[in-house]
Amino acid sequence: MKLPTLSLNHRLTTPFLHPATNLSASRSSRVSNGPFTVRMSLKEDGPSVAIVGVTGAVGQEFLSVISDRDFPYRSLKLLASKRSAEKTVTYENRNYTVEELTENSFDDVDIALFSAGGSISKKFGPIAVDKGVIVVDNSSAFRMDEAIPLVIPEVNPEAMEGIKLKSGKGALIANPNCSTIICLMAATPLHRRAKVIRMVVSTYQAASGAGAAAMEELELQTREVLEGKEPTCKIFKQQYAFNLFSHNAPVLSNGYNEEEMKLVKETRKIWNNKDVKVTATCIRVPVMRAHAESVNLQFETPLDEDTARDILSNAPGVVVIDDRAANFFPTPLQVSNKDDVAVGRIRQDVSQDGSYGLDIFVCGDQIRKGAALNAVQIAEMLL
Repeated sequence: MKLPTLSLNHRLTTPFLHPATNLSASRSSRVSNGPFTVRMSLKEDGPSVAIVGVTGAVGQEFLSVISDRDFPYRSLKLLASKRSAEKTVTYENRNYTVEELTENSFDDVDIALFSAGGSISKKFGPIAVDKGVIVVDNSSAFRMDEAIPLVIPEVNPEAMEGIKLKSGKGALIANPNCSTIICLMAATPLHRRAKVIRMVVSTYQAASGAGAAAMEELELQTREVLEGKEPTCKIFKQQYAFNLFSHNAPVLSNGYNEEEMKLVKETRKIWNNKDVKVTATCIRVPVMRAHAESVNLQFETPLDEDTARDILSNAPGVVVIDDRAANFFPTPLQVSNKDDVAVGRIRQDVSQDGSYGLDIFVCGDQIRKGAALNAVQIAEMLL
């Protein structure tokens, strides 16, 4: 049986949602070689925008989010490697030619959204900044640089203070890691109320986090295993279908892998709190798109579960799915292609005395809020 070709933005059909659920949906339109049937975002007084890595999964999601949110741009420049240059993309009823990324790509650009890998960001990010461009970078290249803000708009918008569009002064802004964004969208509203002193996170991360090729391999392996064949293992060193394993990031000398340490270090920077204790275990699970995380929180002051549920119900970008009677809680499928992060299993930690601990379960779309949406929201703050 021949495997059907997957697009870079492979979509899953969202199942029936519980009546109490109100996840904000993205439009179903995506960049393609055919007409892009969405409203125009072209505005003469908007900024000129460049997308670096436009042919990748997150690059395509940038285009989708810009259209979904009607982000106003004066002009749009699509940039990629030499291999992808000269391709024609039809987007919002206009034809664009993908241009090769060079040192001259950022003339007359106001905002550049980068998602092309750390080495590309390290080389071309400073070049763009020197030309007065505000760069929002999705790689890990600049996240831990003390001089560069690491931003989740709902969490720490104050980190961008002083960065102005069309001021003649360029700037770099880092997009956090996807697992950090999804976790802190839920943990931060509770942290503001009762101050988190320790956080234990276990992640269940989808194939989308490893890119389109990993998504394709997961589907291929699933077919192969069901047909009694040996699974193709090119992206990962072991079978992914019907299996789970430690995240494929390199393991460091302390026994943690790089993905886990990103959660530790980025949380401390975003919360501006070097004393908060964070530990993480990151697992790759055979889910196509959207990450799930189990989060245990220990607080400085008491916080009961009813108050926590109320806080989360009113938090921006968060939706609560917490129906104990029906055993209905967040799942990756529910949040796939959605903007909101879903939170459920909100319960008191019985291992701690009093109301000093909570357990929550969080799900969020890794490509959307975990990457492209967060970056576009940062760009919106500049308008």
